Amino acid sequence: MEKEEKKKLTPGEELFSWAQSLIWALLLLVFISAFLVRISGVSGDSMYPTLHDGDRILVRVASYEQPQRGDMIVVQARHYLSEPLVKRVIAVAGDTVEVEYGGVVYVNGEEIDEPYVNEEVFGGGDTQYPITVPEGSVFVMGDNRNNSADSRLTAVGTLKTEDIIGKVIFRIFPFNRIGGVYR
Repeated sequence: MEKEEKKKLTPGEELFSWAQSLIWALLLLVFISAFLVRISGVSGDSMYPTLHDGDRILVRVASYEQPQRGDMIVVQARHYLSEPLVKRVIAVAGDTVEVEYGGVVYVNGEEIDEPYVNEEVFGGGDTQYPITVPEGSVFVMGDNRNNSADSRLTAVGTLKTEDIIGKVIFRIFPFNRIGGVYR
């Protein structure tokens, strides 16, 4: 059996082949980032200790329609800040929320379990409680309750679900903390 001889490409053909491959790779990357997942950065310490300032996270944007209590989300709160916020969903449409001064959070009259909050909380914001989350909205809070601008502040308030960019699914940087993020 004779080996098939591979056709040698001219320098121009080789350059064209590389350019074509690069264009396809870029188109695939644009498609993935626009419709499936997106990389986002964490700015500030409002989600500490779960996420740290400077962390890079993978956000699922495809098929994320109904936020659930406990989900970590990236949301655009343009009325408050130009850059997206990373927060945890505490309550969804129709839920009634109450936050005590010491930081205990009640949803629909029941205290919620929050193992990700690891320090005493010194305030409940300026929102008047109880508050019922309006249709098409969510009530969000940062895990670092003493350093988080979230739904407890009337300046932020409840956020519209249509402004949710996606759900945080994975930390990709820094490499020593790479991995899934717990609910």
